[in-house]
Amino acid sequence: MDWNLGNILDELGLALGSDDLALIHGDRVISWPEMTIRSNRMARALLERGVDYGDKAGFYLRNQPEYMEGVAACFKARLVPVNVNYRYLDDELYYIFDNSDSAVVFYDAEFRDNVARVRPRLPKVKIWIEIGEADETPNWAVNYEDLVSEGDGSPLNIERSGDDMFFLYTGGTTGMPKGVMWTQAVWHEAGLEALAESGLPVPETMADHISSALETGRLARQIPACPLMHGTGFFTALGTMVNGGCVVTLQNNKSLDVEEIWTTVQNRGVTKMAIVGDAFAKPLLLELDENPEKYDVSSMQAIVSSGVMWSMEVKKGLIRHMPQVALMDSFGASEAIGFGASVTTAEGVSQTSKFQIGGNCKVFTEDDREVQPGSGERGFIARGGAVPLGYYKDKAKTDSTFRVINGARYAIPGDWCTVESDGTLTLIGRGSNCINTAGEKVFPEEVEEALKEHSNVKDALVIGLPDEKWGSAVTAVVSLDGETDEANLKTFVRNKLAAYKSPKRIFFKDDLNRAANGKADYKSITAFAVDQLQAEA
Repeated sequence: MDWNLGNILDELGLALGSDDLALIHGDRVISWPEMTIRSNRMARALLERGVDYGDKAGFYLRNQPEYMEGVAACFKARLVPVNVNYRYLDDELYYIFDNSDSAVVFYDAEFRDNVARVRPRLPKVKIWIEIGEADETPNWAVNYEDLVSEGDGSPLNIERSGDDMFFLYTGGTTGMPKGVMWTQAVWHEAGLEALAESGLPVPETMADHISSALETGRLARQIPACPLMHGTGFFTALGTMVNGGCVVTLQNNKSLDVEEIWTTVQNRGVTKMAIVGDAFAKPLLLELDENPEKYDVSSMQAIVSSGVMWSMEVKKGLIRHMPQVALMDSFGASEAIGFGASVTTAEGVSQTSKFQIGGNCKVFTEDDREVQPGSGERGFIARGGAVPLGYYKDKAKTDSTFRVINGARYAIPGDWCTVESDGTLTLIGRGSNCINTAGEKVFPEEVEEALKEHSNVKDALVIGLPDEKWGSAVTAVVSLDGETDEANLKTFVRNKLAAYKSPKRIFFKDDLNRAANGKADYKSITAFAVDQLQAEA
């Protein structure tokens, strides 16, 4: 069938009752009937205020109930949700809202000042919606609760399409963030392919889907411990929601509060969690190790991770506390899901970076030959079948990432791997200088340019170094043309870019060893930085 998520949410709203919870945030609980009425009101209010089908809606929020409820409203109104990194500052915000052609912006009152500064530069935005106290909402915005608390809460009864979209903005490997255009039908089809590969029943009709939700889906309670504005958090939360489950967000949504996470697991009977590799898993494990009798974690059934390495040792530690849990390491990207998967249980552990290849995936060499298992040859992973349309307003990038090989169209985000004799994948990494720090992509050139704007910096190069906490730590090597120090430069970058892009360490070197044509020698700079760290140890 022509899957549309707004239609699915309509049907779930009719089938689920007041005992079925949709959203939990601390003591705040929203049932499925309540969310259905509230999201219907929001959808209708947006259309009544001049928003058109297909308009884009930016979500400038941390993890909170309004995020997924607002997304539900967009699906029902046939709008296109757009994720916005809440760490962005003025120019970064302007770029996302402008590039996506956002006509609606949902933002939290926490970010009001940031929004106020960029608002005059964004005439295409038709309505600014603030989440916060109604009496504090500025006169150029409308209050979120005002829109969801009044008006007609019945279904909109409009004709929707599986071609309705949502955007997932990703940094990719070079340049500014790009908006991956997912149609709802393609995203849902990718999920159905995963069910089939797992040997689980695949719903063929809406009635089948609702029956599955009533039987098992509504029992799921999931914490997206990672941000909803990233693919891992959003995709897993969306999957929970469209299957009738409950998305549980944390009151401390500004940092990783492992005590609150495990307390919420215990108090709310959480069954699933989404994380991003060891940067999340290690602190979670440490809390359990230090307080082995403090939390009841018997409700936990699955933890899903994607984006960065999740080491075998940490998985074993978590299973020691939760022998019933399945730990799922998903190999995917913003441009496609289902490249590969690794499942670890008490019965068996998986080698770090090793995955079972997805059924619609192949590995190709640079000259488009398929890599043979056991050959030791390196290649890039390519995902066929249910893949997005491409990047919004970027045909060149679309043509390079979504390619036709041997007559089939594939998504190729740039991850390299080898294929073992048993057909499993061993992930090597992204074929670029992109730094993945705790799930955030950082491009060296952007940080380098920020550093070089300092009056006393002559040149700068930025690399990623292995780090216990961050996975990769943004590290800079700088040559000076004046006096400054490491602390001053870190503050300087933080005032220009999102905080996670600021270098964790900055080292100084008179000559950065650029080639005659100006090209950077990142290999020698990496060796220099490693030597500096070792000298300090």
